[in-house]
Amino acid sequence: MPVQDLLRPITTRAAWRGDRLIGSDEWIYRLSDEQVAELEELGRRFVEQSPDLRSVQAQDYRLIATAEAAAEWRETVDFGRGFVLVRGLRTHLYSDALSAAIYYILGLHMGDPIRQNELGDLVDHVYATSEKTMDDPTAKSSKVRDQLVYHSDSSDIVALMCLRPAREGGLSCLVSGAEIYNEILRRRPDLAPLLLEPFHWDWRRQDAESPALTYTSPIISMVDGVFSMYAGSLYILTAQEYPGVPQLTADQIEVLRLFDEITYEPGMAIEMDFRPGDIQWLSNYAALHARTGFTDWPEPQRRRHLLRLWLSSKTDRPVVPDFGKNGVVQHRAAPRDGAAEHPDARFDIATAAVPRLLS
Repeated sequence: MPVQDLLRPITTRAAWRGDRLIGSDEWIYRLSDEQVAELEELGRRFVEQSPDLRSVQAQDYRLIATAEAAAEWRETVDFGRGFVLVRGLRTHLYSDALSAAIYYILGLHMGDPIRQNELGDLVDHVYATSEKTMDDPTAKSSKVRDQLVYHSDSSDIVALMCLRPAREGGLSCLVSGAEIYNEILRRRPDLAPLLLEPFHWDWRRQDAESPALTYTSPIISMVDGVFSMYAGSLYILTAQEYPGVPQLTADQIEVLRLFDEITYEPGMAIEMDFRPGDIQWLSNYAALHARTGFTDWPEPQRRRHLLRLWLSSKTDRPVVPDFGKNGVVQHRAAPRDGAAEHPDARFDIATAAVPRLLS
């Protein structure tokens, strides 16, 4: 398809502004008592049976009362607004294992879990165990209290479940990739085609165990009229430090600068304050996410604690080959290239629900 046919404004529901969405609650789904009861019963059975997280299937824990809602969430995430916040689970009454079990069951119905690191974790934790800040190249974003810049994660869908919120701060911030793109088209249409070309991304800083220093992906995919974005200039810029990585041109630097400038303009993003039991389903191709810095509780058992899932989508969203990290992610059944499982791998829900105390 000619480039000029790709450089058209996005007019779907994926193009939104936060200052218009925040005045409504259309992005919040409230579970009914019947749905909560169903999920609690399934979760208890999951904990008791303790299936292998690598092989358990959605049909092993069928939804009835929640089935139509889950289908609606999938449609909204993949082909609508790009995100939904599900509210109503009573996690204050659950063990963390039960909360994680309910979450994993819903994840199976939303997509297929993928491994989030070379340890093989299928359930990961956003739980601060380090005093580092993000200007430290060894800092892991899920283990610090610092503000996080807007970025995409390494999956089709990223989901967060709040077990316990921060003492203060820690707001989840989302911004529409399509609306950013529309603004770039309005202001600098000459630079927009660069977003369709591959960039080198820093893989090693995202995962210290990564088998290569970088991978490549364009920022924009447009296939069959479906817009997708994979963004986060931080890892493009840090990839420049590795030998052999082509240096960015002046125009590439300029389009990245403009992208970030638009992202942070007032009114673009929506912010949400997680409550215990909230689950945020988010398409990495539709919206970028960030987090405000936060102050934690001193007691470890009260600290801000989110569970995270990375999912391959159950829908057939078309993207260009090797878009994002699709070319390098590990699916859940087996480690990369048939290697042996890591000795610290966790594939039962009881141990997967416990955060690793890494710095």
